[in-house]
Amino acid sequence: MELPFRKDLEKYKDLDEDEILGKLSEEELKQLESVLDDLDPENALLPAGFRQKDQTVKKPSGPFDREKLLAYLEKQALEHKDVEDVVPYTGEKKGKVFIPKQKPVQSYAEEKVTLDPELEEALTSATDTELCDLAAILGMHNLISNAQFCDIVGSSNGVGNEGFTNVVKGEKIVPVFDEPPNPTNVAESLQRIKENDPRLIDVNLNNIKNIPIPTLKEFAKALETNTHVKHFSLAATRSNDPVAVAFADMLRVNKTLKSLNIESNFITGAGMLALIDALKENETLMEIKVDNQRQQFGTPVEMEIAKMLEENTKILKFGYHFTQQGPRTRAAAAITKNNDLVRKRRVEGDHQ
Repeated sequence: MELPFRKDLEKYKDLDEDEILGKLSEEELKQLESVLDDLDPENALLPAGFRQKDQTVKKPSGPFDREKLLAYLEKQALEHKDVEDVVPYTGEKKGKVFIPKQKPVQSYAEEKVTLDPELEEALTSATDTELCDLAAILGMHNLISNAQFCDIVGSSNGVGNEGFTNVVKGEKIVPVFDEPPNPTNVAESLQRIKENDPRLIDVNLNNIKNIPIPTLKEFAKALETNTHVKHFSLAATRSNDPVAVAFADMLRVNKTLKSLNIESNFITGAGMLALIDALKENETLMEIKVDNQRQQFGTPVEMEIAKMLEENTKILKFGYHFTQQGPRTRAAAAITKNNDLVRKRRVEGDHQ
């Protein structure tokens, strides 16, 4: 089913924008610039120069000179008269000076301990070895040395002459290095896809940041006629909605691709809706990952995803973290149902 807001856009699909701009007069171009005043300045997907109209009217007077600019600003600041205070500052201190309260110091009196005459006589006549034994039994290890403690306890409890022998020690820290860059040759992979190389089954472009958008579109166009690539991944390649639309057109034609990964990109709800429409017609793709995009898709898009998964019985894995409970439940039930159908077909095939 075609979406309402896209019904009237098909007639503009093949228009040449450069040809239309070339036919505009100077007055019409200025009028077109005034329309650009309503652009969203918070849209991070647009370059900084496209978020707001250039409002500079004064012509440049010369090259930039930082020293002259600082001297001019300092001169302007000195010539500007300061605002007079309503109440002039005299330096007079008002109010009372804060004096912190002195907290009373608590003193503790030593308590006199009286022992039984027999116990006091025994402690007085005890030798140093007997006192060390008593301190070790009572757990007063700070009163005896390490060597004395070892002699009393013995090596049967894991204590040697030099100290504890079975103490657990921390493992040596193993440094964790960053992942190496993706070694995939982009140009070579694109050429092999165009040539329909039967040895190329898995294409991994993950984390390659410098792939131009037109090149990513060429990958989608080449996959339309390729009959051997089964797994294609372009996570974290800064792909946007035009790339998503190009891959949506590819999914309508391709009958070989089994897995598609477009996670961690700049795809919005519009690009995701294009992919959803294509997946309704695709009967070969079994796994797709679209999570961790720059912007959240929103509830309407998540409802469309759940509806698509209920209609498409071929998708067995859908990588996306739903933000709403309703679409999450419907999508989980649809994925479970699709996997049950595959399991049922496999069991029936074994019996036959």
